[in-house]
Amino acid sequence: MKIVRKIELLAPAKNLETGIEAIYHGADAVYIGAPRFSARAAAGNSLDNIAQLVNLAHIFHAKVYVAINTILKNDELADAEQLIRDIYHTGADAIIIQDMGILNFNLPPIPIHASTQMDNRNIEKIRFLEKAGFSQIVLARELSIGEIKDVASHTNVALEVFVHGALCISFSGRCYISQALAGRSANRGECAQYCRLPYNLQDAEGNFLSSGKHLLSLKDLNLSKHLEELLDAGISSFKIEGRLKDISYVKNITAYYRNKLDEIFERRPEYQASSSGETICRFVPDPFKSFNRGFTDYFLHGRPKDITSPDSPKSYGEQMGTVKDIRKIFFIYSGKKQIHNGDGLCFFNKERNELTGFRVNKVEDDKVFPAAMPRLDKGITLFRNRDHEFERTLSKKSAERKIRIEWTLEENDSGFSLAATDEDFYHATVAFELKKELAKKDQTENIREQLSKLGNTPFKMTRFSDKLTGNWFIPSSVLSEMKRKATDLLLRNRETAFQKTPEPVRTCALPYPENTLNYSGNVANEKARDFYHRHGVKSIDPAFELTPRSNVPVMITKYCIKYQMGYCSKQRATKTVQEPLTLINGTNRLRLKFDCKNCEMHVIFNF
Repeated sequence: MKIVRKIELLAPAKNLETGIEAIYHGADAVYIGAPRFSARAAAGNSLDNIAQLVNLAHIFHAKVYVAINTILKNDELADAEQLIRDIYHTGADAIIIQDMGILNFNLPPIPIHASTQMDNRNIEKIRFLEKAGFSQIVLARELSIGEIKDVASHTNVALEVFVHGALCISFSGRCYISQALAGRSANRGECAQYCRLPYNLQDAEGNFLSSGKHLLSLKDLNLSKHLEELLDAGISSFKIEGRLKDISYVKNITAYYRNKLDEIFERRPEYQASSSGETICRFVPDPFKSFNRGFTDYFLHGRPKDITSPDSPKSYGEQMGTVKDIRKIFFIYSGKKQIHNGDGLCFFNKERNELTGFRVNKVEDDKVFPAAMPRLDKGITLFRNRDHEFERTLSKKSAERKIRIEWTLEENDSGFSLAATDEDFYHATVAFELKKELAKKDQTENIREQLSKLGNTPFKMTRFSDKLTGNWFIPSSVLSEMKRKATDLLLRNRETAFQKTPEPVRTCALPYPENTLNYSGNVANEKARDFYHRHGVKSIDPAFELTPRSNVPVMITKYCIKYQMGYCSKQRATKTVQEPLTLINGTNRLRLKFDCKNCEMHVIFNF
């Protein structure tokens, strides 16, 4: 008999409202930013809002993880330690951290997850983090399916992967370009997204190999076709990126992955959702209808050729059709997908291949009337980056989540008892004193109907068992009162029985895998320094944020421009290029250095 593994769909929440909708649309867990020290500084949330989200999530035995995943400075340590205690008292199920100095705090018994900002790429480091007491580890996005399997076979800790959303071109937590160019640290939640800007690429002889292209801007991740493969590789948590995304994005993408996982669970009973309840959507989820720059599976199956979005860092959504003909105030559309009034359409113009957008005012058959007529060409491909009808559906109540229950109605000496058993086998029984009187009409259907009306409760009746010995008359008001008391008691029983994740023992004598740490170790405070010293690290440089350096990599990435443009010697390229190559944006010049042995590209900035 196979062991059943609980699998988690983990959705983002920039605020309470988004977190609530993530739960209703099928998330088994939600991650949300703390009031301070979150890697998305613009997505902080109050403790009260976090507590409200926890209360809702726990009804469905879903979890809430709070991100405190920035590096900390010395004068922030006391506040961060107090904040973690406060988060613990909200009932949150874990904190997500980057700074190892936190392990030297006097922590409450709350599980700790290792953020992707810790650059969790190799087995030795992941095993160390497991021994140090992390209960869940977010793997680096760059790992292949083979590397994930290898990690899983050498560890027992829960492993989490990103499956959807924006990609950082640099190894997470190892990007300093924003700090170097703008004094805004990505490791402190203030990334200025220089990777999304256009650049000119120049060789050593001054020739421009590319002009005005977004050469560091990646497509968005979409691993929805590979979920079963990831499950079999040992992944327990599937994470959707997007703590700055709007609520319709979270609704759509969460529901989409919920459906995908449930289809797998239906065929593979050894895998089960880690929370309770059935999600009922009022729309058909479609990832192409939410923000996307095109999709990639990144390095999951080796090094792909087409992972960038060089023409635009903006969303171009779903491909629609073409422009068949052009008139003065409208154009003739040719395509199988219907365009709606109010849609946002876009296209890449022929002059500069730039993404150009416009809003649709009205549609009459194949005639499309833009609000302002753009400069179009016959045959040009149209994309829809805002589906007005779809967004209108998502702006309303678009899903509900219900826990399945069975009712059993019995009689006793003084009246009747009503028992509820939910899908997790939690139980509640209430009794009601009532004189037994036979009814003139059969009561079965009336009782069934009354008990099925569960209104705003999180429950849905799936079965009713009538164990009465006679056709007794039970007033609807009595049935309603019994039903209310039974559901209230069942909710309390579920809350009492909810199993919090046990806190791992944080006593680790294992030496850290490295005995020296340069600036990329992100050590910005004395507690982090003490932690690494205690685990055998002899030499520790301060974080880049404390001591900016020139002529060092401000970004290290597995993505390679030489490979992308056909200059990679490992691929027996027929083209050659004179190095060093330089990326230029305005007055900023970024030198590229290629570590071909490790298949990495280093981006270097000189002050």
